[in-house]
Amino acid sequence: MSIETPAPTAAPPRRQARPSDLGSDGPSAGARTLNGVSHGLLVVWAVLVTVPLLWAVLTAFKSDREIFTSPWSLPTEWHFDNFVRAWTTANIGRYFINSTIVVCVAVVLVMLLGAMVAYVLARYEFPGRNAIYYTFVAGMTFPIFLALVPLFFVVQNVGMLGTYHGLILVYTAYALPFTVFFLTSFFRTLPGALVEAAMLDGCSHAGAFFRIMLPLARPGMISVGILNFLGLWNQFLLPLVLMPDDERYVLSQGLAVLAANQGYRSDWSALFAGLVIALLPVLAVYVAFQRRIQDGLAVGAVK
Repeated sequence: MSIETPAPTAAPPRRQARPSDLGSDGPSAGARTLNGVSHGLLVVWAVLVTVPLLWAVLTAFKSDREIFTSPWSLPTEWHFDNFVRAWTTANIGRYFINSTIVVCVAVVLVMLLGAMVAYVLARYEFPGRNAIYYTFVAGMTFPIFLALVPLFFVVQNVGMLGTYHGLILVYTAYALPFTVFFLTSFFRTLPGALVEAAMLDGCSHAGAFFRIMLPLARPGMISVGILNFLGLWNQFLLPLVLMPDDERYVLSQGLAVLAANQGYRSDWSALFAGLVIALLPVLAVYVAFQRRIQDGLAVGAVK
């Protein structure tokens, strides 16, 4: 008895390599055109962003007369007193501290709650898990201005209207859907074998989360934390409705008041100085952590 072996089949004819396949000629003409167009659009976008920013910064050091007579020239004399006047007279300093308190506490709270919810949704099987996850995802698509009226009455009825903790809780709820959506995808990419090994050694569920998974998720946490900080720092609609006390105005409200008051007083130099003061934290955070944002997004996309 012999084993019948199949007859060897003829090898398929080899396709003759073309020059474009070997890459000897480099990118094709279409690729070069697309590359040039994309670089041109990036240059235009950079100019559109950078020129107004530099113009606002330079204008903040000018006198009111220079702003109107020579708006595109450098300041003949650098007026640093514009920033002092905006910080003290226009109360930008008080608004700055209010924004720092509200945004920093809200970011810490939303990161803690968002990470815990995302970890449970990513790692545990239980009934209704998908419904909870998609409820958070649907919260990202809900227009905030549709919820302003019921939100105002809810915050008023619980006695938190015009308070720091009321605005902090609303900020936390506002940023939670995006945080859960981002971190759930991130936690799913982390190796679960580490958690299983830790629990075999006697680690609890909470210990596995805080001691193993949360440090592993640090790139994603940093990325979403920075994005939340930038978004909440620039928030205007929610504090406009929920913070009627002018002593507790946040920076966006204070700038709106400054634009109205200083416009009537023709103190445009103090107005631009206030805008630069409001811009500095956002710019500093982005410049300091831009590499962290890119790394976190890249890790979440590759894994």
